[in-house]
Amino acid sequence: MIQNLWWAAGYNVFAIPLAAGVFARWGLLLAPAFAAVLMSASTVIVALNAQLLRRTDMAR
Repeated sequence: MIQNLWWAAGYNVFAIPLAAGVFARWGLLLAPAFAAVLMSASTVIVALNAQLLRRTDMAR
């Protein structure tokens, strides 16, 4: 769960401001359609990570 939280937070810190045009004055701009693809990919990666973690033995 913590891995998924870090993945989602990392995505939100970088991709959302990039898509919003915060870094446009430096030539860094992300097309909204590509941002939507990245958001979908982020959701899929979090879901796949949750499935992989389900198979991990967490007993210590």
